[in-house]
Amino acid sequence: MPVATPEQYAAMLDSAKANAFAYPAINVSSSSTINAVLQGLAEAGSDGIIQVTTGGADFFAGQSVKNRAGGAIAFARYVTEVAKAYPITVALHTDHCPKDALDGFVMPLLEASEEEVRAGRAPLFQSHMWDGSAVPLEENLEIAKQILPRTAALHQILEVEIGVVGGEEDGVSHEINDQLYTTLDDAIATVEALGLGEQGRYMAALTFGNVHGVYKPGNVRLRPELLGQIQAGLAEKYGTGPKPLDLVFHGGSGSTDEEIAEAVRNGVVKMNIDTDTQYAYTRSVAHSMFSNYDGVLKVDGEVGNKKVYDPRSWGKTAETAMAARVVSATQQLGSAGWSGK
Repeated sequence: MPVATPEQYAAMLDSAKANAFAYPAINVSSSSTINAVLQGLAEAGSDGIIQVTTGGADFFAGQSVKNRAGGAIAFARYVTEVAKAYPITVALHTDHCPKDALDGFVMPLLEASEEEVRAGRAPLFQSHMWDGSAVPLEENLEIAKQILPRTAALHQILEVEIGVVGGEEDGVSHEINDQLYTTLDDAIATVEALGLGEQGRYMAALTFGNVHGVYKPGNVRLRPELLGQIQAGLAEKYGTGPKPLDLVFHGGSGSTDEEIAEAVRNGVVKMNIDTDTQYAYTRSVAHSMFSNYDGVLKVDGEVGNKKVYDPRSWGKTAETAMAARVVSATQQLGSAGWSGK
């Protein structure tokens, strides 16, 4: 199926909230990892979100040049073409753009989508993240207020981070401390600045102890019940229905099934997945190399085995391993089997 239209993406998120499931949002950095995500989503019968960070876009563009906006555009155009052959719908998203990267990443991508829309075509992306977690909340929201009218005009969705996710991802890093928990006052300030959809739709990555990267269960104290408390507080203050915010779960590696399930019950509609799929892909490559040592290397003057060192050989295995982790994510989040519903 084609990449989601803005209307289809909005309907996807509405369906997730109404039916208490969330979509996996998988970070990619190559055509091979894109193929793995599409394979996994198709095998699970799940729609989903494919996303790229500044570092991933840099890699798409080529490591010897600095052209992250061009890399992100190449990512979008590649997915838009190859996704047509798969029986699922995907949305395209840019992940974690800090303040110092806005002018070289999100802003030119907005301009590229504006050009597409003027030409009568769909925007290149369905959503963009502005990561203001490293600046004071007032500045974070002020920048969001400047971006939101542009995403709204394109019928895109803006993602904001309200609070701090610990750990590190693509150069955005934070300590693991009490600042990892968003407060109701933070959420109220967000609604006062951005509204509840009337100014443009947005998703909020509220933090409840989240940490990027790898950690074992128990090493970080997640409080998914905090999301429910914030949603209830907003509903009471503004007289809305339950769960007024569309929420995003960052830094989920090592989370228990129950922690994820509770976060989804409290309004999470999108959960970012990166570390686990990276590991699944690379672990498979390592297995291929170690298991076929004499084939992938020309050892002791021998010629090796071209069928083994051909990147398509170990690449297919790696894609299948990563696809299996994507399937697992859809089952954990409840999106498996929901494609087209």
